Amino acid sequence: MSLERTFGMIKPDAVAKGHLGAILSFIEENGFRIVALKTKRISRHEAEAFYAVHKERPFFGGLVTFMTEGPAVVMVLEREGAVTKWREIMGATNPANATEGTIRKRFAESIERNSVHGSDAAETAAQEIPFFFSQSELS
Repeated sequence: MSLERTFGMIKPDAVAKGHLGAILSFIEENGFRIVALKTKRISRHEAEAFYAVHKERPFFGGLVTFMTEGPAVVMVLEREGAVTKWREIMGATNPANATEGTIRKRFAESIERNSVHGSDAAETAAQEIPFFFSQSELS
């Protein structure tokens, strides 16, 4: 298996509650190299574009509002099997269904305020990474 990169985000709820350090430590403890990382206040336009795949869903407006309520941390993570491993340690979207010890089980409030985001496939990561990072930021 070769090194793979994925996109990850620590959402405004987890940042506001002071979980950033614990989540970043957990990421590194699980063998990820943090290739790039920045704190970003996501604009309404950016949130609408980033989550455009959900535009017709009833939760879209609330998701956009939530994602713009405070700073988030966007990052590029690297390791073997990065997409799969990141999804595994994030846990199920609904924290009530998440496995013990995962990020969402430990820190998420609800299915809507679920602490983290991650690419669901290598193809998605290839779209999400350049949404927030220029090539020069990905050393």
